[in-house]
Amino acid sequence: MKVVICGAGKVGFSIARYLSTHDNDVTVVDHSEELINHISATLDVRGIVGFASHPDVLARSGLADSDMIIAVTFADEVNMVACQIAHSLFNVPLKIARVRSKSYLNPEWTDLYKPDNMPIDLIISPELEVARAIGRGLDFPGTFEAIPFADNMIQLVGIRCQKKAPILNTPLRLLENLFPKLDLSVLFIVRGDAGFIPTGSDQLEEGDEVYLLLPQKNFTHGIEAFGFNEVRSQRLLILGGGNVGLCLAEEIEANHPDISLMLVENDKERATFVANQLSRTIVLRGDALDREILREANAKIANKVVAVTSDDKVNILSSLLAKRMGAEQTMALINSSSYSSLIISLGIDSLISPKALTVSTILQYVRRGRIRTVHSIRDNFGEVIEAEAVSTSSILGMSIEEVNMSRSLLVGAIIRDGQLLSPKKDTLIKVHDRIILIVTSSAIKRFEKLFSVRLEYF
Repeated sequence: MKVVICGAGKVGFSIARYLSTHDNDVTVVDHSEELINHISATLDVRGIVGFASHPDVLARSGLADSDMIIAVTFADEVNMVACQIAHSLFNVPLKIARVRSKSYLNPEWTDLYKPDNMPIDLIISPELEVARAIGRGLDFPGTFEAIPFADNMIQLVGIRCQKKAPILNTPLRLLENLFPKLDLSVLFIVRGDAGFIPTGSDQLEEGDEVYLLLPQKNFTHGIEAFGFNEVRSQRLLILGGGNVGLCLAEEIEANHPDISLMLVENDKERATFVANQLSRTIVLRGDALDREILREANAKIANKVVAVTSDDKVNILSSLLAKRMGAEQTMALINSSSYSSLIISLGIDSLISPKALTVSTILQYVRRGRIRTVHSIRDNFGEVIEAEAVSTSSILGMSIEEVNMSRSLLVGAIIRDGQLLSPKKDTLIKVHDRIILIVTSSAIKRFEKLFSVRLEYF
């Protein structure tokens, strides 16, 4: 697949890395020669220096015979114009744009993006993706991530193992007998800087970040096994009133009326603006690293403190400070993946990665056809995919034991005739089965062959 990415910043770099590692022909356009030199030297991509909204630059990028354009520069207008040029001059089939301005995202103006106007196939807003992801997590206490699969029949849940968790130090193959009410499937474990798909002999350890499939009806038993109680957040403190903080506060006000909400913003004008945009959120002006401000914001009794300023270091330090003051759970927004392992060792409960959320959204869209849902695990560790077996799929008639690959591919659940099945070794795949599995980069080609679907992404 031939793809042109406009923007070589953090999001553009992350998308380029994902695409280039799967044998796609990727070209990146950016006006910064420094960024282009860095991405060209680091990744197997072609770099073009120039403005992404200029037709001659896009022509040099090879857009005329490309399958997709992904415009993720810092300027909304550049992204939108690039997609318009891609459609009008080069007839590019798929056009994706990152848009941040709330005015452009207003549902009142959705007609703007229709094919006859400004033909953009997918609008991505990292701020909205982050807000929605955190909002989903509030419905699943104790988790740092909750992604719906199979029309909400089952959730992909990210949870950290507590010291008191009864599930620790038990071979995974014995869980079904020892905890018959759990009905969960452990898909992936992040331990320190490493991540792996577990086998039946692996055991969970304190501090492990575990990704598992969990039916919603079994949620209470599931989190209890990991050392948590089902106590939903009642007091939420947001540190940072930028676009992410404002979107999150609006999400909470709209969908979680039972949550008491406070927000801290350092800039006077921004704090006033945010306060005027929100109806029931208490907005304090002050530094997120000031203990007095955190004390005034009642950080010590907060169920969850979410640090979403524009500075990774401020987010880490303010989360750590709030945790030491007594906050029950802390969450930090991190743009640099180099901080990931540091966060866990410091005791911060979870991180938010706008890059990972943006990439997951793109993957879910471009892998159309029989691929229903895709979610990327952390920094290119693996992907959880919901795929349907069709009549041409080579996976038909295979047993789960034949499908699974040690450390590379693992089937976690099957939806058959509207019913959720826990796969056994001898379970055979049937036509129209919807299969939820995790796959690493090394097993992508095998996954593609199993389902006999030429994914638009590859």
